[in-house]
Amino acid sequence: MIAPDDRGFTLGDGLFETLLSVDGRLRDTDAHLDRMAAGCQVLGLPDLDSARAETVLAAAGAGPGRWAVRLTLTAGSGGRGLDRPPGVEPLLIATAAPSPRPSEPARLITAQVRRNDRSPAARLKTLSFLDNVLARAEATEAGVDEALMLNTGDQIACAAAANLFWITGGELFTPALTCGALAGVTRAQVIAKAGIPFRLQVPHKAFHRNIGALAGIKMSPEGRVVNEAEWAAKQNEWLPSAEDRAFVASLMGRVVEPGKFAGWIAPPVMGINRQPVDFEYVRFG
Repeated sequence: MIAPDDRGFTLGDGLFETLLSVDGRLRDTDAHLDRMAAGCQVLGLPDLDSARAETVLAAAGAGPGRWAVRLTLTAGSGGRGLDRPPGVEPLLIATAAPSPRPSEPARLITAQVRRNDRSPAARLKTLSFLDNVLARAEATEAGVDEALMLNTGDQIACAAAANLFWITGGELFTPALTCGALAGVTRAQVIAKAGIPFRLQVPHKAFHRNIGALAGIKMSPEGRVVNEAEWAAKQNEWLPSAEDRAFVASLMGRVVEPGKFAGWIAPPVMGINRQPVDFEYVRFG
């Protein structure tokens, strides 16, 4: 039973993952748990107990056929207010529901609700999913299946409950994570199958820490304690070297001509307050 003061219930303080189960076998468990573990680090929650999470998932009760198994992690009981209490004890629960394979293409509308690409929560699968709920409600009211969500700059970000891909001129496109798209597990698989193998990973919270209780600990990005010799040998592999920094600095040339942008930044979609990009903000007499 969820406590009345559970922070996931009262504040949306937590994360979730939805895994596909086919005939009782979960798909891509490691990838989903890795993403939840990375989210715990970003939110400042205790490290995910992966063994416990797998036990909870196995007990969710997925049967024969296709099932959606949702793993929910909350920040646990927390009393009143926004501040977390000391000694956070996360709650892990899992539920399962039938998930038939879609038989027809989905019909979309463009939702009025925007994806907040500037929020750290846009990069995480948090329990604060209300914008997506409202976008899907728009789709339901319009009699279609799903809602396309734009971000605050009117760029395509995602669907209410899915990543997006499209093909133009024989090339595969998907919104960048900076557009507010979630780093989806299926998204990474599609990109890899397209011949671009990569994986974005948040380093361990103790990696390269210079302040706080973890300062001074030599830790690999994966969370493995290393000695001074290994740190010295791997430092330039894990962190930008002096040559890397110099190269980046050499690319950052100054551009002051009206209507032109430096090659090391992405040109904005629009100007301040939705003015044209070339709007004359300052006039000199």
